[in-house]
Amino acid sequence: MKIDLNKITIRKVVADYKDSAEEGVVAYGGKLDIRPKYQREFVYKEKQRNAVIETIKNNFPLNVMYWMIREDGGYEVLDGQQRTISIGQYINGDFSMNNRFFHNLTKDEQDKILDYELMIYFCEGTDKERLDWFRIINIAGEKLTDQEIRNAVYTGPWLSDAKLKFSKTNCAAYLLANDGGQLVSGSPIRQEYFETALSWINDDKIEDYMAKHQHDQNADELWEYFQKVIAWVRKTFINYRKEMANVNWGELYNQFEDKKLNATKLETEIKELMQDEDVTKKSGIYAYVLTRVEKYLSIRSFTDRMKREAYERQKGICPKCKKHFEIEDMQADHITPWIKGGKTIAENCQMLCADCNRRKSDV
Repeated sequence: MKIDLNKITIRKVVADYKDSAEEGVVAYGGKLDIRPKYQREFVYKEKQRNAVIETIKNNFPLNVMYWMIREDGGYEVLDGQQRTISIGQYINGDFSMNNRFFHNLTKDEQDKILDYELMIYFCEGTDKERLDWFRIINIAGEKLTDQEIRNAVYTGPWLSDAKLKFSKTNCAAYLLANDGGQLVSGSPIRQEYFETALSWINDDKIEDYMAKHQHDQNADELWEYFQKVIAWVRKTFINYRKEMANVNWGELYNQFEDKKLNATKLETEIKELMQDEDVTKKSGIYAYVLTRVEKYLSIRSFTDRMKREAYERQKGICPKCKKHFEIEDMQADHITPWIKGGKTIAENCQMLCADCNRRKSDV
């Protein structure tokens, strides 16, 4: 990774500053993408924004910024986006401080701001080097999400098209996943819908998928896959519940899309499980009814009082191996398994030694 430090005046940085809302923000004579289309919208609050301007007015040092050098000779802001936009907005007259806009300042006051030198590192390197470096420098200010960091590295036409489908306010993915009830959690503009779709299609190997498709002309494959997953969910689970927003639908679709499933029968079981007080993770019910793996449900544990009651009742003897153990060397177990109707109550609790409990679980 090659990194060079440069001192550039605000006057040069904000030259031809243009904010096109969700379409991006550019400056530096049109050569700098301050906020490329794939990154987040402006998130600084008024207090944070004003602090940037006050720092510059007082000629105090502002934290260094990082620009990535593109293959076409232009630049993209890796770190410092919010600070740069704050500066651009103030000079552009988008907000005032102490009831004075930039154009209300004297020429000397304006020149003091415009001649302030920003410390900017120019960065060059491979995709992996940029990704690793971006994670290292993302330690202050408004933290970027993992997906925002990936987006800064795997730029290209594929990413631009994917952003239109998954990362805009009221984008197609958001509208589809919320038509009839929310099936995906998070916010599109924070890249959470995009990240979810990528994790679904490639089993959480997001960077591998982005690297493979970086130079594709569109993101149609990802979009078509996302549509299939949502359609399968609506068809398979006929009654919407708010817990469905927190289900890993991609994992279930990839495993069961070709299976013949009885939606009515599934709904009957889901309804019963939703009312079971022993099931502490209701969103896990959807994976459980397909996989029969109890870990998805987080079955309620026996309380310390229940464990002590069972231990005293057994006089510290493991009912399986008939040996005596201290309570801290034993584990609580359902006498009648939960799957067979056993409840997490004192009467259904037994204390087994670790070995016997493990053998029972392995059966």
